[in-house]
Amino acid sequence: MTQLLIVTYAAMRAASLGPTVRRTTRSTLGDRGEGVISAAIAVLIMAFLGAAMWVGFNAIWGDAEDNIGDQVDQIGS
Repeated sequence: MTQLLIVTYAAMRAASLGPTVRRTTRSTLGDRGEGVISAAIAVLIMAFLGAAMWVGFNAIWGDAEDNIGDQVDQIGS
């Protein structure tokens, strides 16, 4: 997962360098939607990170629940 994030960041950074140079020299109508697209990409990245964290949380919670159930059963015996 970490390698995927690094590759994604590097690709986005490399793609954003060209428009940055053009934007400083001359603004065109084609550059209007770049902020919206960048915001959408950031939202998607955060959504994927949140989903991955939720999957991890559920796995940890399930293991903890099983361990607690085993301990309660041992105490009750």
